[in-house]
Amino acid sequence: MIWSFIQNQILGMRWLNDLVGKLLQIIGVDLTTRVGGSIQFFIYDVIKITILLCILIFSISYVQSYFPPEKSKRIIGRFKGLGANTIAALLGTVTPFCSCSSIPLFMGFTSAGLPLGVTFSFLISSPMVDLGSLILLMSIFGAKVAIAYVVFGLIIAIASGTLIEKMNLRGEIEEFILSAGSVDIESEELTREDRIQFAKDQTTSTFRKVLPYVLIGVGIGAMIHNWIPQNWIESLLGNENPFGVVIATLVGVPMYADIFGTIPIAEALLSKGAQLGTVLSFMMGVTTLSLPSLIMLRRAVKPKLLTVFILLCTTGIILVGYAFNLLQGFLIG
Repeated sequence: MIWSFIQNQILGMRWLNDLVGKLLQIIGVDLTTRVGGSIQFFIYDVIKITILLCILIFSISYVQSYFPPEKSKRIIGRFKGLGANTIAALLGTVTPFCSCSSIPLFMGFTSAGLPLGVTFSFLISSPMVDLGSLILLMSIFGAKVAIAYVVFGLIIAIASGTLIEKMNLRGEIEEFILSAGSVDIESEELTREDRIQFAKDQTTSTFRKVLPYVLIGVGIGAMIHNWIPQNWIESLLGNENPFGVVIATLVGVPMYADIFGTIPIAEALLSKGAQLGTVLSFMMGVTTLSLPSLIMLRRAVKPKLLTVFILLCTTGIILVGYAFNLLQGFLIG
């Protein structure tokens, strides 16, 4: 009962949904209509995600202040083989929230001489899996789904990075990255007040960047939730279509958003009958393989390596999507 209260009232903020509904009814909005339902969904989700987002960004940024790039490089450099890939993927969980923000760090780690597979494990993990996604997914889908999402995301990052390393593709890095080298500059020791100020600045900056995607994502979610017939979603993304995961992944790849903007869409799709693995593979595709990030990455790597990266991530996401579908009854039952 305690966990149910945390899930529904603290993380899910059901009280907020009820409050928004009552306020809308007071001003004369009919919540039984599509328009009224859409308005309630939009206001509730935007406020809920904003509250959780600011708390999460502040907390994660405070933790992140202990892991500047040069320190992260030294930590990763202490490990070899699979252990290095695992540490890189785990470090990705406390670093930038979107794929485009992760690429400069990836370039810096690569130019510093870290193994290529290790840097790719970081690059994949950073936008796909973070501490914020764990809490937000938990607030909507429950603890089992959130933990499984993070675990599967880390598996994709570690496995893809390991395979890239085995393929010996370091020659597919652009020359200016390989010849850049690195300067080991020790970051100044931050006080507690410095870290709090850093977290505040990061919260303001990151929230401004992600807010448009949150608004767009919630708007799309409201439309799906209240305007698109359930049988349409079920026929395209439900269990009757064995290619739903593939379709969702390929649709998500060209889009650009972070996980905070995709969660409302996934929530609405799931409520309309889409399978769990299908909506989560859509989220992974959007956050990991967005078109702008691939364009940026192309500046650092040659076409062959870029193609390998896309194929490995896409294949991993599709396989994970089908795994989630098989486990759906256990995860949300």
